[in-house]
Parts: sequence; structure tokens; C-alpha cells
Amino acid sequence: MNFEEILAHHLLDHVYFPLFTKGGFTLAVSKHSVTMWVVAVLLVLALSAAARGRAGAGLLWRTAIEAIVLYVRDYIVAPVFGRDSEAYLPYFLTLFFFILGCNLWGLLPGASAVTGNVWVTAALALSTFGLINLAGISKFGLAAHFKHLVPGGLPWIWWLSPLLIPLLYVIELIGLCAKCVALCIRLFANIFSGHVVSLAFLCMIFVFAQFGRAVGLAVSPAAIGLALFVGALDLLVALIQAYIFTLLTAVFVGMAVHPH
Repeated sequence: MNFEEILAHHLLDHVYFPLFTKGGFTLAVSKHSVTMWVVAVLLVLALSAAARGRAGAGLLWRTAIEAIVLYVRDYIVAPVFGRDSEAYLPYFLTLFFFILGCNLWGLLPGASAVTGNVWVTAALALSTFGLINLAGISKFGLAAHFKHLVPGGLPWIWWLSPLLIPLLYVIELIGLCAKCVALCIRLFANIFSGHVVSLAFLCMIFVFAQFGRAVGLAVSPAAIGLALFVGALDLLVALIQAYIFTLLTAVFVGMAVHPH
């Protein structure tokens, strides 16, 4: 059993067919792009069903989704944005449910873990970077937004220096980019590592089976138990990482909207 092939099949992207090529850039339909569209469609269907739930199982489903929506609104968005929370709530709900849906989809047998792809998490982090700047520019204007990058209350001597203020702008811009890079790596690393550990435990069965079938059978209960334990932890990680990504995005965007 080839562990590398299993890992590549489960975590790496595979191109189905290219759509077009321009220069060195190729837009293609891939396994992960199809998976994200499937997750998006399933989320639309599931959340629409929750909105229409009136009795029985539908009402239970609606109650569960409402609890999540209210939590995101009251404990993530509202404390950061205050009166502006209603304008930003749809984005953060979309972000939370999409990341959660992709994380959970990746736990299904044979499914593709799209949030274990660093390019997917980089695209999500880039969306955060764009929203940070768009939110600040829309509220304060272009010049005022970038002026707010430098903390207020600096001594006048700092503003008179031809080097210190530009240096502060460079540092703050690097810090802003670093925040988004950290979002990207945090989500990718947590999802990727969880799947790697689970697959590693399962592959232990076949590794020890090289010493004899009896050895492989003896190891299999412990290996399967450990894999199931890590899988159960991955369910919790899927929820926690969706929450952390949404919370940190709200904090970073809130810093642009309320810089002082």
C-alpha cells in the first residue's frame, strides 16, 4: 500500500480538464474546484431547507442553524462592528458556513479535503485582505484609510522625521500581510495535519503487515482506534477552525473600520 498515493489522492488537487491558457496561467476544472462548488450547492440547499423548516425534523434543523447564526451575529460580528454589524453579517455567515462545510466534507471517506490545499486557504485569506482594505476605504476614504495604518498619538518629532513615518508604514503593511498569511497557514496546517495523522495510523496496518499477516492483524485494532480518535478530533477541529478564521477576520476588518 502506497501511503504517498493515498495522501496525494485525498489532499492534493487533480486537474480534470483545462478551460483556457493565457501566458503562463491556466484556468482548469479540478477536483478541488468541483468539490467547492458541490459544497456551495449543498450549503444553499441545506440552509434554504432550514429557512423553510416549520415542524418536525425541519424545525429542529432550523433551530440548530438559527443557534449558529445568532452566535456568529451576537458573539463575533456585533461586538466588533456595533451598529455596522448588519452590513457585514452576510459575509461572515457565508465565510463560516463555507469553511465549516468544506472541513466536514473532507472528513467523508474518499472525499477531497479542499481546506487542506494551501491555495484554497490562501484565496480565503486574500478575501480577508481585500475586505480589510475595502471596509476601511468605504468608511474613511482612500487617503484616510492608509493614514490610519500608523497609530495615532505619535510625538510630533516622529512626524517631522523623513524616515520614521515611512518606516512605520512599511512595518504596518508587512504586519497586515502577515495577519492574512497567518490565517492561510493556520487553516491549512490544522486540516492537513489531521488528515495526515489519520492516514498514517491506518497505513501502520499495512506497514506492520510486511512482517507478517498476523502482525498486521494484531496492530489493526490499535491503528483503527487511533485513526477513529483523530477523526473524532477532526470533527471538533473542523468547527473550531471555521470559528477561528471567521473571528480573526472579523477582528482584522474591525480594526480597519474602528482604527482607534
